[in-house]
Amino acid sequence: MKKLVEESLAYAIGQYEKMIESMKAYRVRFPRSWENGRLRTAGSWWWTAGFYPASLWLLYEYSGEAFFRKEARRRSNLMKIQRWNRFTHDLGFMLFLPLGAAYRIEGDPGDSLVLLGGAKTLVSRYKPEVGLIRSWDHGKWKYPVIIDNMMNLNYLFWASEFSGNEFFRTVATSHADHTIKNHFRSDGSTYHVVDYDPRTGEVRSQGTCQGYSDDSVWSRGQGWAVYGFTEMYRHTKNRTYLRQACTAADFIVHHPDFPADGIPYWDFNDPGIPEAYRDVSAATILASGLLELKDYVGEIEAETYLSVVDRILKSLSGTEYKSPKKETGSFILGGSVGNLPSKDEVDVPLSYADYYYIEALLRRLKLAEKTEKEQ
Repeated sequence: MKKLVEESLAYAIGQYEKMIESMKAYRVRFPRSWENGRLRTAGSWWWTAGFYPASLWLLYEYSGEAFFRKEARRRSNLMKIQRWNRFTHDLGFMLFLPLGAAYRIEGDPGDSLVLLGGAKTLVSRYKPEVGLIRSWDHGKWKYPVIIDNMMNLNYLFWASEFSGNEFFRTVATSHADHTIKNHFRSDGSTYHVVDYDPRTGEVRSQGTCQGYSDDSVWSRGQGWAVYGFTEMYRHTKNRTYLRQACTAADFIVHHPDFPADGIPYWDFNDPGIPEAYRDVSAATILASGLLELKDYVGEIEAETYLSVVDRILKSLSGTEYKSPKKETGSFILGGSVGNLPSKDEVDVPLSYADYYYIEALLRRLKLAEKTEKEQ
């Protein structure tokens, strides 16, 4: 497995070397996807903008190549303006992934101050009467909260530990607790969107926006749940969060329609299965999450989770989900589904699929090296 991982990382390095060249024409923008033979980019305000510099930091740490660090720093600096953006809940993706990595690697106090400011902005979207951070400011909902929002909580724990302000931790645990209560069905599957009454905190509706239907299981959302509750357990050692992470994971890995190659259908309830679209982004998020989750469970569960990870990584190391079978441009992987109901970014590369793929590869490499030493 170690050889496969190293070969996959070498491919990722080659692709992102080309990505850096491609992005020279887009000085203040960020790669988003590759569609119809063209690079699709976004401004720093878009929720996926931070994944590109975050990926570069990971590749720099692995390779030691200075050009990755230079580009990562420049693009991370462009994200700093978002610390004042009160109109999005996605600051964990936008700020903490790139600038958290930058601060961990370089230790620049300026990065930590930006991060702390962004965390304060993020918790301004928290309403005690509801107990959760509001997600969207648009649409038919009054106080919508999406399962993706679990991915902000790691950021708040960092802010609490860095500043000594327990309020960040309080918000994170409150958000996770209410998510357990209202975002999960009895079988361990998740709703994408739960809408609340902002005055009372009562649930108004539970449904799905980017999945097949309100009663369906959107696979990327299920992946966010696995990853987010695993991080909650890391920070708190509260076994309620560990059980929730395992419940969400087990729904996927034991599902009768979980494909043999480990790449989930975009929605577990699409009536078109087995001809339905797969979602590589869901697979990479799941793989990276399981690689941490396996460290917190018993031996049998750990073996199960690791076997799923290896299935996913082996599948993604072949040509089925990248060039030449998939048009990927300078991205690493194709075959992701952004928003099928809106017919946006369907069966294409996505920057966040690449990020979690790189992270999963590095986590798997670390495990392989540890196993070698123990033998």
